[in-house]
Amino acid sequence: MGETLVVHKYVTHDMVQKARETIADVIHQTPLLPSQTFSQICKRPVFLKAENLQRTGAFKIRGATNFIANIPESQRNRGVIAASAGNHAQGVALASQIQGVHCTIIMPKGASTAKVSATRSYGAEVVLHGQNFEDSQAEAARRGEENHLIPIPAFDDVHVITGQGTIGTEILKDLPDVESVIIPVGGGGLIGGMAVALKEARPDITIYGVQAKSCPAAAVSFAEGRNLEIQQKPSIADGIAIKRPSDMTFSLIQKYVDDIVTVSEDEIAHAILLLMERSKLVVEGAGAVGMAALLQNRIPTEDRKTVVLLSGGNLDASILSRIGNHALAYAGRYLVLRVVLHDRPGELAKLTAVISEAEANVIELDHHRHGIDLSLNQIEAGITVETRDADHVTQVINSLRESGYMPEPPPTPQAQASILYFRGQDT
Repeated sequence: MGETLVVHKYVTHDMVQKARETIADVIHQTPLLPSQTFSQICKRPVFLKAENLQRTGAFKIRGATNFIANIPESQRNRGVIAASAGNHAQGVALASQIQGVHCTIIMPKGASTAKVSATRSYGAEVVLHGQNFEDSQAEAARRGEENHLIPIPAFDDVHVITGQGTIGTEILKDLPDVESVIIPVGGGGLIGGMAVALKEARPDITIYGVQAKSCPAAAVSFAEGRNLEIQQKPSIADGIAIKRPSDMTFSLIQKYVDDIVTVSEDEIAHAILLLMERSKLVVEGAGAVGMAALLQNRIPTEDRKTVVLLSGGNLDASILSRIGNHALAYAGRYLVLRVVLHDRPGELAKLTAVISEAEANVIELDHHRHGIDLSLNQIEAGITVETRDADHVTQVINSLRESGYMPEPPPTPQAQASILYFRGQDT
């Protein structure tokens, strides 16, 4: 750890308490749900702070409401502007609508269609600009200055930070003896505000942040002891894909947070699937990273009462099936086979019989005779198989081997890792 930055003097526990009073009539106090399922899996008492059930489907309305409430009455007619990939946009839009303030939102062109539509439904003027959050942020700054609009930062503001921090006060109210709290990290406003609320009240609480491995700015900065900018990669946790925390939020992270860990895209997808199947909760990628870290034993909180923050539930239906298939493959419940066979009667039947005898369910089958790697007497069969778990996948593969189907490497480096390639006898 390097030298700790000076904590911004205005981010205080008292401000979090004041924010709680300010936003009480607007936001929901979301439930803290004990989870027997995840307690058993993770071998510790696990509680889910279901902020995915918040108004607009995410925690962002807390900070937005607090920010707008603190705008002087004489300035409100100017209107507000914000840049966001989705959840901050919806929070600012609804908070503005409730408080009677005109709102302009700049969103990246690739933002979720569902989030764009929801933002417009709350009365905001939505402008699509740029390829990422940083592009939208620059455009929001330009338009804000040109039109004298009041900018609402996604995380780098004391009123936003303290508004998000009210989640911490709710956790302490519902579970006074909480021992560990796991929080998603993007720009750091959420974990910074919650850390102030939790640690100032209970210094013995351990606080862990979680990021996607593809966008680990806060994790890298925390490990290095200085605030660094990184180049993020695309992630299903797009809501926390930030190049760099602010100096203000990073100072709070350094002071109050015990550690920040990262999780892979597969691990996030797996957590989304389990939360949906076992807890009946729809949680987006950014909201599921904390559960992913807990499931992968990245958090050393054995036997401690642990709260996992599910920070948002705005999962676009258009990508839900892709995430589901990805997660099923990761969990060993979904297998894709490509098998080269002789082009003669009965070969497909033999192949499917082997799979059936291994008690796997064929849910999709296709075949073709064309391809540079196929001779005139060959076909390639594509088979999608439903399996029980990783052990069952191994059983299916062994059954194929024993029946003479030989595994092969992928034909190209670009071939998906979840697809297994085989060749039939004498092909």
